[in-house]
Amino acid sequence: MAGTEAALRTLAHNVRAARTRAGLSLDELGRRAKVSKGALVALEKAQGNPNFATLVRLADTLGISVSALMEGPAEGRVRVVSADAVMPLWAGEKGGEARLMLTTSGPAPVEVWRWRLEPGEEYPSHPHQPGVVETVSVTAGRMVLVVDGTEHAVEAGQTATFDGDAPHTYRGAGTGTCHLIMTVHIPPGPGSAS
Repeated sequence: MAGTEAALRTLAHNVRAARTRAGLSLDELGRRAKVSKGALVALEKAQGNPNFATLVRLADTLGISVSALMEGPAEGRVRVVSADAVMPLWAGEKGGEARLMLTTSGPAPVEVWRWRLEPGEEYPSHPHQPGVVETVSVTAGRMVLVVDGTEHAVEAGQTATFDGDAPHTYRGAGTGTCHLIMTVHIPPGPGSAS
């Protein structure tokens, strides 16, 4: 439980700092991210339990990565992250999950996610901010990637890329578990050098 409390304190600090850097009030951030002011106040006090969709909307609105909201200060030049050391940010009804492994630093960060989808299980994502590009690389099994209503089969050994500013869904397909690595390429934020 202490790890969860520490993670909430880090999240609270990072949301407050990013909101302040962006010059947004709680009301304005809530309006733009479609999150209630009460939920934001609780979040900035390290209370509550924000869901994955809320974290994505806050990160998109603030122009930063989800992991930038969750990570503490960098610890050296090389960072090795074990999948079992990272809590799932999404858990599916059939046992699937998504873990945000890390986010690269710099003006255009990249999030690296590890996903597991069971057959028929799906995660619908809201559109991200313009300029976000996602890739999915299936390492085992099969999935269906739905982008803007069109289905695309992606099998083991294949990689797909798409603009993340359209509605998209990940769905497990076939008879076995689908394992994939997803990357989210975030455009440089305001004030970044090009």
